[in-house]
Order: sequence, then structure tokens, then C-alpha cells
Amino acid sequence: MPRRVITVCGVVQGVGFRPFAHELASRLRLAGFVRNQGGNVVIEVEGQAPALDRFMVELSRQAPPLARIENVRWLPKAEQGDRRFTIEPSIVGGFEPVSISPDIATCVRCLAELVDPSDRRFCYALLNCTHCGPRLTIITAAPYDRARTTMAAFAMCPACRFEYEDPANRRFHAQPIACAECGPQLAVLDASGTLIDTGQPVKFTASVLLSGKIAALKGLGGYHLACDARSSPAVGELRRRKSRDAKPFAIMVRDLAVARRICDVSAHEEELLGAAARPIVLLRRRPGAVAEEVAPLNPYLGVMLPYAPLHHLLLTAVGDVPLVMTSGNSSDEPIAYDDRDALERLQTLADFFLTHNRPIHLPCDDSVVRSIAGRTSPIRRSRGYAPLPISIPVRCPRPILALGGQLKATFALGRDHQAILSHHLGDLDDYAAFRAYGDSVAHYQRLFATEPELIVHDLHPDYASTRYAQKRGGSVARLAVQHHHAHLASCLAEHGLNESVIGVIFDGTGFGADGAVWGGEFLVGDYCGYRRAAHLRYVPMPGGDQAIREPWRMALAHLIDAGVECDPFTRNIPPRAVDTVRSLIAKRFNTQPTSSAGRLFDAVAALAGTRSRVEYEGQAAMELEWLATDVEPDGSYSFHLLEPTAGRAPRPPVEVDTRPLIAGVADDVRRGRAPASIARRFHSTVVEMIVHVCGRIREQTGLDAVALSGGVFMNALLLSEIVPRLEQVGFRVYRHEQVPPNDGGLCLGQLVIAAAHASRDNAPAAAASGFSALGDS
Repeated sequence: MPRRVITVCGVVQGVGFRPFAHELASRLRLAGFVRNQGGNVVIEVEGQAPALDRFMVELSRQAPPLARIENVRWLPKAEQGDRRFTIEPSIVGGFEPVSISPDIATCVRCLAELVDPSDRRFCYALLNCTHCGPRLTIITAAPYDRARTTMAAFAMCPACRFEYEDPANRRFHAQPIACAECGPQLAVLDASGTLIDTGQPVKFTASVLLSGKIAALKGLGGYHLACDARSSPAVGELRRRKSRDAKPFAIMVRDLAVARRICDVSAHEEELLGAAARPIVLLRRRPGAVAEEVAPLNPYLGVMLPYAPLHHLLLTAVGDVPLVMTSGNSSDEPIAYDDRDALERLQTLADFFLTHNRPIHLPCDDSVVRSIAGRTSPIRRSRGYAPLPISIPVRCPRPILALGGQLKATFALGRDHQAILSHHLGDLDDYAAFRAYGDSVAHYQRLFATEPELIVHDLHPDYASTRYAQKRGGSVARLAVQHHHAHLASCLAEHGLNESVIGVIFDGTGFGADGAVWGGEFLVGDYCGYRRAAHLRYVPMPGGDQAIREPWRMALAHLIDAGVECDPFTRNIPPRAVDTVRSLIAKRFNTQPTSSAGRLFDAVAALAGTRSRVEYEGQAAMELEWLATDVEPDGSYSFHLLEPTAGRAPRPPVEVDTRPLIAGVADDVRRGRAPASIARRFHSTVVEMIVHVCGRIREQTGLDAVALSGGVFMNALLLSEIVPRLEQVGFRVYRHEQVPPNDGGLCLGQLVIAAAHASRDNAPAAAASGFSALGDS
């Protein structure tokens, strides 16, 4: 009989693919075997030719829900005479890239078992099957087998062993399989780590939370801090202990019905809430549904549904009560995930711990998304999505490591046409976060069997990720990529484009090729290079980073640049502080020039009276957006385009003169116009500005595609208005839907730029120097 050797590539390990292949082959009366090999699944199958053909068709068509097949290839082989189909032990190694499934929310069938008193896993808080549960966070090495997970220490009981070996069972070769007899167990500890013998850990936790206490709760990817989201004293105390005065907390609710009572929920938002990734979804809140302290002055709430069995049990126990569910850490620290470390770091934050003894190997924060104009806008790509690979349109001719930036850090491994993006790793200003970043890079390299031959990083010399690249050094070539070029490339890459486009890249900070702080950029480019076609006018940034923390400084800098005064604004700032900033600007001391759109948003927010100081990144700009959201359009402010001097080569960029805009805002403030009206007119102005400048660039270049990237495009009002406006005048518009537009997507752009440059004919010469900086080209 004919025999075929089939290789299946993609996310095919840890998703129940081998049991699926076994069931399919057995049903078609085919013999042979299936095994994990390297990063793939290899199947040898023999039988009647029609059955083999049917097997090939159904292999892709009926694959497990968590599988993502990239390709299937096969070769003929001589008949072996096998009599049955078996699952063989995995073979470690191989040259094909490994793909690992992310952690997945509890499936419907496991939930049914969880609440069925007749089921042996009734109320077992760590149940799972081949279609759900932990993956990335428990895997210690590839290929994916129990021996290479943190479940290796738990020997299966006879009942679990029977299920594991039964081809007809849903848990056939489910590596984290467990039950109350043989698996990990819950425990409640007091703040000092002493065991509290409750007999009913979940019920105890629910009652204590409802009494106003704070719990540290161990989840899939780390510890959460939880409390009653209705209780102002409890939430306020959590803020005090966590040293987090204003940044919003996420909440978890039992089901969609509770989410709808608390927030307005669209059909698309329902889909996001219920997805297998179970991200935090930003929803418009209803008044009075939770304590104001959960998200002070914020019209939105970050809401998620339970994604682990323990969550389901706890949220059922508290009923319709929403729980704050925020990362288990103090501000700026990495999330706690190791039990001993968690007890040490969280004992002053939590009153007690609800934990379990299944170790977490790799911490992983919750993902955050938003629905904008009915499409997904990622804000943080982490649990549930990482490390799913993203197909890229440029082949990596050698293994590449892209290190991302300083804030919202992620990194990416590139091999062939595949980019593997890490989970969210936070801001690298904190040493502990930087150490976790390095540990995660090392783990991903081992897990995906990738040793980079090219390391790519941001152009900024003082980023911690840049220093990491320099430390790796040695014989590995390095490539420095300009920040906004990477943003442009990340948007192109996730859409599979390989062409020159107009890139509108608006963010807060990026090291420019001329040494200035960029952030309001109109680029023309592709993966191999870019030209700065236009940018917002440079204004001084008095005090450097202090101007980010105190937006009034940027407001004053813009006023001075525009040559206008605004007494209602300056009356609210201490005179000595105003004099100091005026002196810095006059003396050009510690006043780096910036074209940042983020700093322009800050300036207008401060002028309008919404925010003169911020307590977390982007706070002023977000509050300006919230002010404008429910206001009808009411005109816009003026701006000018200052064309470069004719005849110069290369052609200098157009300058978008923001002085008329600032003068208009100042005039409205003096006249007493409502801050919400000013905010609305400003947003309309930014839309007009982008449309106008893109039209001018199209006249010069003939390009009709626009890519929108940078953190400013997390602004729902701006994004929902600019896309249709550009489309109305004939542009093809691309926005982020797979990776965040903020710096969390930066590594993807760096990766494809490095792949394009490594593929060029002069790549060996460039690599010989060990360093290359991509600036204007």
C-alpha cells in the first residue's frame, strides 16, 4: 500500500494536533504514526490511496481550533506494513522553526465539567484539556511534552493516565492534564506566608474580598491584586499600597451580562471579550457601576472575562460583583510570578494570597485591546496572543533578533518568513524589568531554537535595549534603525505589504536622524529606507523629560514659539516656574527641539486647562480625547505648510507650522471657550492637517497608500475620523490590527527592516562593520 511522510508546519504543538491526527487516521483506517519533531508535526501514514487523499484534505480542513497551519508538505515512502496508527515520542531538534501556542481561556467543555457535581473535576480550579489552558507560561523547552513543562513534577493518577492514553478522549495527550487527586492544589496564605486552613479556598477568598480586603491571586501568567471594584475604600487602599495614584485598574466580571450592566458593549466588543485570548477590552463605562477610584476621571473601563477555571469559580462565588484585577506588582516593577518572590514583594500590598503549586515558568501580563470603528486596535499584545507568529512579506536570510524600544518593550525573533513577537515586558527604566527582559530573550531563543546572527535595535543610544544589543556584541552584527521608520515598517509588515507608502507616524518620542526628538512625521518609504517628507514644526522641549511629566512646559514653549500670550493659562502656573522655563528657552539650555505630535497634544491639553501635570504616560492626551469625544464638530484651527527652499538637494522636508494653531487655541482660552470645544476643534485640526499633507505628498510622489502608526493613533476619535477622510480622497489606508501602534509593535518593524537589508546584495559588506545606523535615506 502507498505511504506518505507528511510534515505540518505552524502552530501545531500544544494544540492537540497529534491526538487529532490519530483520530483522523484511525477513522480512515490508516496505519502509521505521528510525532512532534523540532517545531513541526511529522506524520507517516499508509493505506488505500483514496483514504490517504481524504486524510490530506481533512488534515487542514478539520484541524484543532487552536492550530494555525502554515503549510503541509509530503513525500512518498515505501510501504512499512504498519497495522495501526500510534503517537510516537517527540524528537528534539531539527531545523524547522518551532511555534508555540499562547495560553488559552478555558473551553466550553471544561467549563461544563467545572460546574457539574457528577464530574470528577467538579470545582477543580486547574482543569484544562487539549483545547485550553496554559501553554507558553508553563513550557520550559520544545518540543511540547509534559516532561518539558512545569507539570513534569506531577505524576498522573490512573484515571488521568487512562484519559491521556485514550484516543477517544478529549484529553488524549493533553500535556497539562490533572485532577484533584494528582494535580496542583489551591492554598490560602496570610500576608506573612502562613497557611490558612479554610477547607474552601475559593469561598473563603470571595467572602474576604467582599469584606473589603485585598487579595494576591495567582493566575496563568502571574499574580493579580484583586479587590471589590465597587468599594471606594478598598480600591483607594490598593492605590495607596501600589503607589499608583491615577492610572486605571482593569476589572474582571463574571459574564457578558455583568459587563453590559457596567458598560456599553457593542457586538464587536462582545466578540473581543469572549475570544479565546480573553484580553482586557476598553469599554465605555456606565455611571456609578464601579467605584470612581477604579479609573479616575476616565470614561472607559478595562474589562475582561474569566479565562482560568479559578477565575470562573471566584467570580461565581462573588456573584455579579466586579473585581479589580490588576498586575501583581508595585508601580513600574515586573509582574510577580514566582511564589517565593511574590510573597516577598506583595506582602505589603495584599492582605492574603490565593495561590497554587503549579509553577509559572514565564510571566505574561494580560493583553489590552480596543474596538475603534468596528475594528480591533491592539494596545498591549501579550497573554492569549504571544507568541503566535506573524507572517512577514520579507524573508529573513539568517536568524534575526529585534529588540524593540524602551517603553512597552517587546522583542521579536525572525526566521524565514516568520516573526515571533514576545509578550509585553513593560518599561525598561526599571532594572528588574530590564533583567526580566534579558531572561525572556534567552528563554525565547532556547524555546524556538534560534541563535541570532543579526541584532537590530533602536537608534537611540541611551535605550536599555540598545545597551543590551551592545552587550551582546561580539561577532554578531548589529543594526540601528530609526524609531519612526520602524513604526512605518511594522504597519506595512502586519498587512503583508512590500511597497513604498506615505507613513504618518505620530507619537511622543523618538530619536531622530538629526539628533532632535521626532514624533510628528510624514515619511515616504519602505523596508529598505525612508525619506522625511514633512514634519511638525520644531519647538523647544524645556527640561527634557520633565516636559513630558509637566505638559504646561510644552504649552509655554509653544506659546513662546508662536509669539502669543495666554494669561488665563499662565495664571495657573507658579510665576517662578514660568520664569525658569522662559529662561531655559531663551538660553537654549536643556531644551532639545522636538517635532512630537504627542507633545503638541500635551500642550493643547495644558492650555485648555485639562492637565498641567501627568501621573502616567499619555494621560494629558487621553483626557483631551475624552473631552472631545461627545462634542459635535465645530470647525478647526489654522496651520501653514512651509515649503523648503527650491533647488536644494536632497529635498528638505515640508514644515507643518503649528503656530497659527496655538494662536487659535490661546485666543479661544482667552475668550473663555469651553475646554471640550477646544479639544474637539483641535482634533478636527489634526485630521485636516494629515489629509492636507498626505495630499501634498501624493502630488509629489504619486503614492496612494497611507500607513498610520505611533502611539497617537491609539486615539479612537482621531483614528475613526482620519481613516474615512483619507479614503474619501482616494487613499488606501492601513492601520494596526495585529500589533500595537505604540512602541509595543516597534520590534516587528525593526525585524522586517533588518531582513530587507540583510537580503540586499551589499549585506556582507554592511555586516562586516558590525554596526549600521539607518537614518534618512
